[in-house]
Amino acid sequence: MDQEQRAAADQEPTLKAALAEERRRREQLERRLNELTEESDRHRKMAEQADRFATIKLELQQLGVKKPELAFRLVKDEIFRGEDGRLYASSDQGEVDAKEFLTKFVTENPEFLPARIAGGSGASGSKRQETEGGSFDLSKIRPGMSAEEKERARREIARIAGKDVAGWL
Repeated sequence: MDQEQRAAADQEPTLKAALAEERRRREQLERRLNELTEESDRHRKMAEQADRFATIKLELQQLGVKKPELAFRLVKDEIFRGEDGRLYASSDQGEVDAKEFLTKFVTENPEFLPARIAGGSGASGSKRQETEGGSFDLSKIRPGMSAEEKERARREIARIAGKDVAGWL
């Protein structure tokens, strides 16, 4: 047994070194896992924020806001995601649905909506003249159209875009 004890005593420093190395590796892996978890949380929060911002901007556009970026800056801090995943806003009545909040905001701030009467001092009341020959159905644009059809399509596109046809040729 004396030899067995001596062999065990000889192996003890090697085993302690191996144990210390395993402990170091485990701690390093735990640190890396914690870093990855924090990074994942940051990315998840950024994605949630981007989704929230996009939803707010889309809703403002659907409500007809002329400059949604400006209105967005005013309301973005009031809107948050609830436990159920829906968007809510803080208001005088407590938590309300974000769509209701934005609708009320736009109603109370009509300066964000386009002007009801276009023009101003000196603006004429006449409308733009229609293109000669009537309008062209844009869904009829196809390869192999005749030159006349192409010209009618160009004029209709220019009329819709509000551009001078001569600038397109």
